[in-house]
Amino acid sequence: MTSTTQHRFDLGDLSYVTSGNGPLVVLIHGVGLQADAWRRQIDALSTEFTVMAIDMPGHGASAVPDADMTLADYSDAITSALPEPALVVGHSMGAMIALDMAIRFPDRVRGVAALNAIYKRSAAARDAVMARAASLDGQATPDPSAPLDRWFGDALTPEREACRSWLQDVDPAGYAMAYRVFASADGPSDQQLRSLPCPALFVTGSEEPNSTPNMSRNMAALAPKGRAIIVDHAAHMMPMTHAGHVITALQEFAREVLQ
Repeated sequence: MTSTTQHRFDLGDLSYVTSGNGPLVVLIHGVGLQADAWRRQIDALSTEFTVMAIDMPGHGASAVPDADMTLADYSDAITSALPEPALVVGHSMGAMIALDMAIRFPDRVRGVAALNAIYKRSAAARDAVMARAASLDGQATPDPSAPLDRWFGDALTPEREACRSWLQDVDPAGYAMAYRVFASADGPSDQQLRSLPCPALFVTGSEEPNSTPNMSRNMAALAPKGRAIIVDHAAHMMPMTHAGHVITALQEFAREVLQ
């Protein structure tokens, strides 16, 4: 029997939303957001699978870490919370974490889906995210206008307003800590991708200027069991703005990996 009723739980310092029954699918959001960003994916996937959507450390209801985190620290925290091996899905920084988990914990990750994942940023893109990271003091709530305009343009949509609420509510220290990790990382190395043992799906939007289509294609070409999907007319907030396309891709991949 399956269920789409969603429940929120705390596991130590980590909070997560869970729903459904069956093999485990784990969802990891990007910087400044929270598990609720995956609500439509949770509803759809939980008809066949157990879905566990994580609040990253310092986000949503998860505690702000006492000391600065590395990418490995985020991966370790989430991996330690998994009750069983899982398909791990990440968006943006969540994709960085998901790929790191798949590379470092192959016995815990049955498959990985990296949505809007970065890989070998251009110098201009690297300078932009590093400047943004340097502007964050961990005390004041950052103005969400710039990222919202990048993600949604000037359209006043429910998705934009949800992201505005999450960006305004996120703990400034937790946000700054995560963004510094996001800015300093450059995606998995070529060798790490070549040694990735599990099936790997890379999905991004055709209009994505930062996590570009070529980044996803290039990562998929290196991963032994990799493939890429480019969603037409989508950009960075593809899991929300093009939820149906993302749901279809994840359902098909999860059935292949988990059933």
